[in-house]
Amino acid sequence: MQIEDYLKAGSIAGEVRENTRRKNWIGSTLEDICEYVESEIIKRGAKCAFPVNTSLNEIAAHYTAEPNDPKTVSDTDMIKIDLGAQINGYIADTAVTVNYDPQYDSLVQAAENALQDAMSMIKVGVKSKDVGRKIQSTIMNAGLKPIANLSGHSLEQYTIHAGKTVPNMWTIGSFAFPENEAFACEPFVTTKNALGFVRNGKIKNIYALVSRKKTKSEKADRLVEYIWNNFNMLPFALRWLVKEWEEKEARELLEILVRNKVVHAYAILVEANGKTVAQAEHTFIPTKTGVTITTMG
Repeated sequence: MQIEDYLKAGSIAGEVRENTRRKNWIGSTLEDICEYVESEIIKRGAKCAFPVNTSLNEIAAHYTAEPNDPKTVSDTDMIKIDLGAQINGYIADTAVTVNYDPQYDSLVQAAENALQDAMSMIKVGVKSKDVGRKIQSTIMNAGLKPIANLSGHSLEQYTIHAGKTVPNMWTIGSFAFPENEAFACEPFVTTKNALGFVRNGKIKNIYALVSRKKTKSEKADRLVEYIWNNFNMLPFALRWLVKEWEEKEARELLEILVRNKVVHAYAILVEANGKTVAQAEHTFIPTKTGVTITTMG
C-alpha cells in the first residue's frame, strides 16, 4: 500500500474541496465548476481520479458537465460536487454539498454529521454494518432519510469501487475494517417524504474502460489506446476527449465502444421521488486506534 501517495492525493483533494465550498457558484455553469476543480487538482501535482460530479438537486450522483454545458447554478439550487485526485493511481475521493436554498440546510448538516459520526467510530475490527447503522440513525434522528441503495466503497490502485461496501444503513452482510486499506464513506441524505432510493436517469456522460478488446473500427480502437494511456481503467468524460477529437466523432466512437462493451457508460442517479439529495464524503484508512482521514483539507 502506497500510504504516501494516498496521503498526498488526499491533501490535494481536501484542499480543493474546501476552496470549492467557499466559492459562490450562483450564475456559474456546471462546466465552469468542473473546469475549475479539475484544473486546481492538476495544478497541485495530482491527476483527476474521475470527472468532477456536479449533481443538482434530485440528481444524487454521476452527472458531469457536457462540453459547452449550458446548465447554470441558480440561487435556489443544491449542488453536490464530488471530486477525486490520484497520485500513481492511488485515489482520494471526497465531496461537498453547496446549498443555496435555506429550507434544505438540514440535509447538508445531516450528511456532514453522519460522516463525522462514522469517522469517529471506525477503527480496525469495527463491522461495516455497525457503521451503516450509525449513519442511518444520525440521519433519521434529524427527521430525514438516508439513500438506501448508495454507499461508500473500498479503494485500490486505479480502482474506485474495489469490492467492499461502506453502507449508509444497517445491512445483514458485513466485514470488519482491516488495517492499511483505503475506503470512501459517503452518506447521502434526502427528505422524509422521499422514497430514499435512487434510480438510473436517462443521461449517461461518465465513462470507463472495461476491456481492451479490438472492435471492427480502427478509429475506435485508437480511442481505446488513448483512454488506456491517459486514464487507465478510471472514469473519464467526453469533455476530456474533445481536446483530441471533434465532439461529434468522439460521441460516435464512444457509442461504438459502449455497444461493443469495451466502455461502460454510467447513468446519472436520481432520487426516485424526485426529492433533493445532499452528500458528504471523505477517504480514510483504518488504524488500530481510529482512522487516518486523508481528505481532511
